[in-house]
Amino acid sequence: MNAHFSNTQAPIKLYRNPMSGHCHRVELMLSFLDLPYETIDLDMANGAHKAPEYLKINPFGQVPTIDDNGFVLADSNAIITYLALKYSNGDEWSPKQPEQAAQVQRWLSVAAGEIAQGPCAVRLVKLFGMKLDYDRAKTITESLFGALEPQLSGRDYLAGDRITLADVAGYSYIAHAPEGGVSLQPYPAIRAWLERIEAHPGFVGMTRSPLPTA
Repeated sequence: MNAHFSNTQAPIKLYRNPMSGHCHRVELMLSFLDLPYETIDLDMANGAHKAPEYLKINPFGQVPTIDDNGFVLADSNAIITYLALKYSNGDEWSPKQPEQAAQVQRWLSVAAGEIAQGPCAVRLVKLFGMKLDYDRAKTITESLFGALEPQLSGRDYLAGDRITLADVAGYSYIAHAPEGGVSLQPYPAIRAWLERIEAHPGFVGMTRSPLPTA
């Protein structure tokens, strides 16, 4: 368990696997918002996420889950949305203007769709030996990056000219795609976008695999 205390609020508990991009996007949001939190790492290799005591707070037996002083919530995109709405000022992370709000929602859907099926999946195969269709996942990843590159050539962030939940949801698995055997070298605009996120105050990185990367 690691604690990160930055203000007087009671810490939010984050149940996680430190190698999970889904968990990292939540930790990234907590850190960007300068919220105190403690990480509780689950030994998923030995089934801690399926233990009865954990299933009481997350019946699906998945990570991440947060416990915000009695309010328990699972699903990474739901969690970062909750944190932004509860703890940020105005529409800083979650714009209210319809066009921008829709763009953010679109990228949250991409995070749950193409990013999960692509950059997340190739990493699951390479790092964790999951029996997924690697070639399909790699094709989805390369198609996603091929669509992202020209978009990010004309804008700084996914949903406009400032960082939003869209970028928080997209960052982790895209940044770690090389661990799944997909190089980022052909995509200078994507790499520049990742660097902008990494330069944002409060950025915290995810544990990197010791395995060779593309």
